[in-house]
Amino acid sequence: MAILTIQTQAGDRTVVAEEGALLSALLQQEGHTPDMPCGGQGRCLKCRVWAAGALSQPSPAEVKGLSPQELSTGIRLACCTRVLGDAQVRLLADNAVSQICTQGTGQTFAPDPMFSQLGAAVDIGTTTLAAQLYDTRQLLATASAPNPQRSFGADVISRVGRSVNGERMELAQCIRQGISSLLEELCRQAGRSVSEIDGMVITGNTAMLHLLTATDISPLAAAPFAVKERFGRCVPAGELDLPCGAEVPVYLPRCMSAFVGADITTALLASGICRSDSTALLADIGTNGEIALWHKGKLSCCSTAAGPAFEGANLSQGMQGAPGAIDHAWVEEGSIAIHTIGEVPPVGICGSGVADVLACLLKLELLDETGLLADDEDEFLLAKGVAFTQMDVRQVQLAKSAVRAGMETLIHQMGLTKEDISRLAIAGGFGSYLSLDSATAIGLLPPELAPRCDVLGNAALSGAAMLLRSRPLQEESLHMADGAETVDLATNPFFMDQYIEQMMF
Repeated sequence: MAILTIQTQAGDRTVVAEEGALLSALLQQEGHTPDMPCGGQGRCLKCRVWAAGALSQPSPAEVKGLSPQELSTGIRLACCTRVLGDAQVRLLADNAVSQICTQGTGQTFAPDPMFSQLGAAVDIGTTTLAAQLYDTRQLLATASAPNPQRSFGADVISRVGRSVNGERMELAQCIRQGISSLLEELCRQAGRSVSEIDGMVITGNTAMLHLLTATDISPLAAAPFAVKERFGRCVPAGELDLPCGAEVPVYLPRCMSAFVGADITTALLASGICRSDSTALLADIGTNGEIALWHKGKLSCCSTAAGPAFEGANLSQGMQGAPGAIDHAWVEEGSIAIHTIGEVPPVGICGSGVADVLACLLKLELLDETGLLADDEDEFLLAKGVAFTQMDVRQVQLAKSAVRAGMETLIHQMGLTKEDISRLAIAGGFGSYLSLDSATAIGLLPPELAPRCDVLGNAALSGAAMLLRSRPLQEESLHMADGAETVDLATNPFFMDQYIEQMMF
């Protein structure tokens, strides 16, 4: 056995570790969340820590990804480093406070809450968590955090694989602990007790709800991707290990299909699209690009595997919206000017900054329509220590073409043109901070629809709060989800053609 000393701003903590244990596993065991969007494969290089003592030799991934200077000063990758004896570790970044959207547009409704004291609404995003706390009169508090399951992989497919391969309960416990921490934070802000919460709604995509409830997710891992569970029911809080009363009802809204989840059901509810006579499109742009089209009483939807580029993952220096992230960029006197969250020195770039930087590179003709950086350069330096690479450009091309092609396919499938669309509602945290001009310039959004864009904020959370505060809406949301037609993009030749076409800038 070995003693590992974990050094944090709050003080040192020692834990007993088995020899050979990974630093990442020990940190997770103690409630820390090292950033591992690659799922601990040593590829993303984001789980850097300072470590010393009896440790394994640097792995091939560390030798390749870390500079000799970093290795010489004790910088290691937590997912590659094993404890062989007494050692010390200092976290370089641990759940940094992120800029996560906790507000969104909602619709008016007749109050009929599913709680009598306190009610909580939670949105489980692939990358982030967001929550709201209500009493019977008003909103009391909001809270957010990175999704701790990110340590199992940045995208849904990685987590599905880990669950199928025997880590179902570990993934469930991870997200349950994350939600419990949010509930405690909400009640702390409101000066109330978690025991007073007597009703909850938790929304999320289909996979997230499966992982939360520890439901067998194997049908999502292979064709025909027909899940047995679409939810639309209450479960007792005790089954989810949440810190309120064991019998407190937790409503999990209905998912539309395997890849169009309850988050789109609640986002549609908040948008009011399905109560309108107008033709409208809703797009939730994130790790999963989920899109819905309402036309003459018919709802069609689809999901595109956009990947986590717009959430800051899978990019060389991508990060979530935390202090030091480049969140906006613009052209000024022939060069690119930048702004960072917190107005501190830049340390990376988040999704909204990615769209701006690409738009600026295009405007300055430093990037061509195929996505090639000028003069065959491998990277473009944005600030000291922060660059946007050619590989980053390719990752964004894959993400933006998937989302745009999904929109084009739904419109085509319904026999419509973009002139028929009266409203494009943009949902999700990324969309809340996105410059619509930049999104249009890089081809993420159709230019014809830019004047008709409506940014909703975290509509999934707003819709969950509506279900929490008005029980009749739960029945309305069931009918909405059950009446939706899911368009399978994987076998759609029009989508395939559009996917290639929309790769261009």
